Amino acid sequence: MQAVLNKIENSTSSIQYFLSKLETADNIAKNEIENMLVNIGKNAVPELVDQLQIIQGVKRGVVAMTLIRIGDDSVEYLKKAAQNNKDFEWVARYLITEINGKAA
Repeated sequence: MQAVLNKIENSTSSIQYFLSKLETADNIAKNEIENMLVNIGKNAVPELVDQLQIIQGVKRGVVAMTLIRIGDDSVEYLKKAAQNNKDFEWVARYLITEINGKAA
């Protein structure tokens, strides 16, 4: 059963599902969703970085914090996104600084 749950949690559609639930989530649910995304870990990073470039509001804050909490595994993808999207460059730089500051 756990293997099935892990497979579902690691898919892009599950990340999209969690993000869609943020629109109506209270603070407790937001924290739970963030924790679920952090638990997916490195596998969630590419989709989270892609989403961070298009989402706004509460979703954006939760995704940014999730990437910070995932830590070093986020840095490579943030750098790539910044190279491909100059409008996103400052966001990526900020998150990388937060990740590096957290590790220091």
